[in-house]
Amino acid sequence: MKKKKIVVIGGGTGTYTTLMGLKKYPLDISVIVSMTDSGGSNRIIRDEFGLLPTSDLRQAIVALATGKEESLLRKLFTYRYSLGIGISGMTFGNLFMAALSDIMASQEAALEETCKFLRVKGNIIPVTFDNSQLVAKYDNGKQILGEHHIDEPTAQIGEHKLIEVSAFPPAIANPKAIKAIKEADLIVLSPGDLYTSLISNLVIKGMPEAIIKSKAKKVYVVNLMTKFGQTNNFKASDHVFELYKYLRGGFVDFVLVNKPFKLTQYIKDKYKEERAIIVKDDLDFSNPTPKPKVIRADMISKLIYEKPKSDNLIRSLVRHDPAKLAKAIMSLV
Repeated sequence: MKKKKIVVIGGGTGTYTTLMGLKKYPLDISVIVSMTDSGGSNRIIRDEFGLLPTSDLRQAIVALATGKEESLLRKLFTYRYSLGIGISGMTFGNLFMAALSDIMASQEAALEETCKFLRVKGNIIPVTFDNSQLVAKYDNGKQILGEHHIDEPTAQIGEHKLIEVSAFPPAIANPKAIKAIKEADLIVLSPGDLYTSLISNLVIKGMPEAIIKSKAKKVYVVNLMTKFGQTNNFKASDHVFELYKYLRGGFVDFVLVNKPFKLTQYIKDKYKEERAIIVKDDLDFSNPTPKPKVIRADMISKLIYEKPKSDNLIRSLVRHDPAKLAKAIMSLV
């Protein structure tokens, strides 16, 4: 039988988790990856190497890696240096891809060769090859340039409502991304930071139109937790309707939301420090037409993520379980 074509759109940990689950199934997988990251290793990659960010690409590569050496290569490409002037906090995978880009005089060619090296199951597609930054506008009139500053805003900025994000300078979608969307059977808008991982793809010229026009079924996976400075006190409906805004009124067919869950006191305290709360499921689509179908399932992982000491960025502790999430998505195929 002809394999179903699934396109995952996003970036970061949420997309990594989605891909880890889906690769277990006989699918033709493509992942369209955000290219506006500007924090951590990517600041050096952009500012000192003059390349586009590689961290989200690296995570997608690692998620879809196959072969006997998969486990070792995954550890190698995610290894983060804790020592060394200038490289502390950098990952081996980012440095590998930066070196290969220099050798091949092309970041696109370096990506293709890295995928071959790790025997990637699927197509990894940067949403754009234009050098663009994410800009956020807040309800107090302030504007912030750079994904990292949006992800981890100052307390004064983060308390304000984020009302709009855009790409500066404007960027045009990678033709390969448009082609994959057009040919897809199912499009997955993956979990992750709403603006900096997901909507950062939708502000690229040509992406919203392609998604709306595609005959594929479309599913959005709602986040488990809010994010300070981006989705303060957001409920599930706030996430969904914000997504509709950037899809220019285009509706998804399905919304996947986790069943109610509780946090341990330790995790509650950790998230309280980050000023994040559980995303409340208040979804009720009795009015909009067409009406998306809400699917509620237990998709949460029992594992609690602990980041290495060399990682200075804020990471989610509570995450989706790859197998459970993939099972829920596959029920739509």
